Amino acid sequence: DDSIVRGNTSGPLVKMLRDAGAKEVHVRVACPPIKFPCFMGVDMASQDELISANKSVDEICEHIGADSLAFLTISGMMRALKAESGYCNACFTGDYPFSTPIPLIELQEKEKFANVWGD
Repeated sequence: DDSIVRGNTSGPLVKMLRDAGAKEVHVRVACPPIKFPCFMGVDMASQDELISANKSVDEICEHIGADSLAFLTISGMMRALKAESGYCNACFTGDYPFSTPIPLIELQEKEKFANVWGD
């Protein structure tokens, strides 16, 4: 998969593969776990919705029904891009290149985060 954001797409795909006769399903994700919201345009209403922010890799693997799950590391991603800098990795690391609308500690509180988006 290219990414696992909310964790609601990979499970049905794993099930389809098993229903088609796959004996094992090993999921490899082409980006690091997305643990923090994006303030630059990616639609992520709350950190609570980001499965990697709330579950371990083993828990996500169980949640989607796969036999194994592995994510690309940040360093592996940067090597693939042939770059050490110049890309925002905030959704992976929580290290934003600017001040966030609210302190990161408050992102755990859904009501406060929802207010940023006017929900």
